[in-house]
Amino acid sequence: MMNQVAGMVNWGIIGCGDVCEVKSGPAFNKIPHSKLVAVMRRDAEKVKDFATRHQVSKYYTDANELILDRDVNAIYIATPPSFHELYTEQALAQGKPVYVEKPVTIHSESLIRMIEAEKKYNGKVSVAHYRRALPLFIKIKELLHSGVLGKIRLVLLNTLQPPVSKIVAQTGGNWRINPALSGGGLFHDLSPHQLDILYWLFGAPLATDVQVVNQGKLYDAPDLTMLRLQFANDIYFNGTWSFNVAEQAATDTCEIIGDRGNLRFSFFRVSTIELNNEDGKQFIEASYPENIQLPHIRNVVQYFRGEGPNPCSLEEALVTMQIMDQAKL
Repeated sequence: MMNQVAGMVNWGIIGCGDVCEVKSGPAFNKIPHSKLVAVMRRDAEKVKDFATRHQVSKYYTDANELILDRDVNAIYIATPPSFHELYTEQALAQGKPVYVEKPVTIHSESLIRMIEAEKKYNGKVSVAHYRRALPLFIKIKELLHSGVLGKIRLVLLNTLQPPVSKIVAQTGGNWRINPALSGGGLFHDLSPHQLDILYWLFGAPLATDVQVVNQGKLYDAPDLTMLRLQFANDIYFNGTWSFNVAEQAATDTCEIIGDRGNLRFSFFRVSTIELNNEDGKQFIEASYPENIQLPHIRNVVQYFRGEGPNPCSLEEALVTMQIMDQAKL
């Protein structure tokens, strides 16, 4: 039987940067049986500031000290991806379950080692593919299963952004475009959300074709990725990610097309579902929590306490990572 947390899940965050300010950090104190008790960041002034503003009692500049803290019994890893494997194994070795940000790591070989460590230490690891728990995507899955689109034929996705994008977090040093830290470029930062939802809706792809190029030459990673996937039941996907277009051309759209209708939505902006079929066109609203990861973290807490399934396993994340591995120069 895997290790699980008895009683309160007392969280420690490794890497309390921008993602933790609103998206995830405050959620840990809003969920039953969950409390944020410690945070870590290498910058002493910034970690103290975060702890003070979020009323966290302990803060560290050394990840190992946080992992060894006896008051911490679960670890959230929100560092750049190149550090995820190391901290995951260290936490598992101390018998502490891990909630790890996406991208899970920098490539599939690293992820496979993380899976092996999870088994070695009989631990629990859950991945921050939090869109699975958002009302928008739950409703989309419900609509697809209801048959309102008929047989699904095609999925079209366009994520087109200027070099400085409003949907990409801007951080000092911009590690997201450094392949050594992120595994790739901005495709590696954004596409895991989208590819995971495709897997969640349609299963693992049967075939993959990827083309990448660095058009802008602004950094050492692709800024254009074109991806084609074949899923079971004769479903095909065509996606384009470009981070080198004019501001006026920016778009974030996904369309799912069936033989009875289609629906459209956005991944990274507050979105409605535009449904168009033989019954006419309708717009379906979806709510968004203030802390976007809260519904998913609630499921993670239940999993760590032995009260529910893993909301996203490392094995599931490997499907996405294997696609991303092909999108490198």
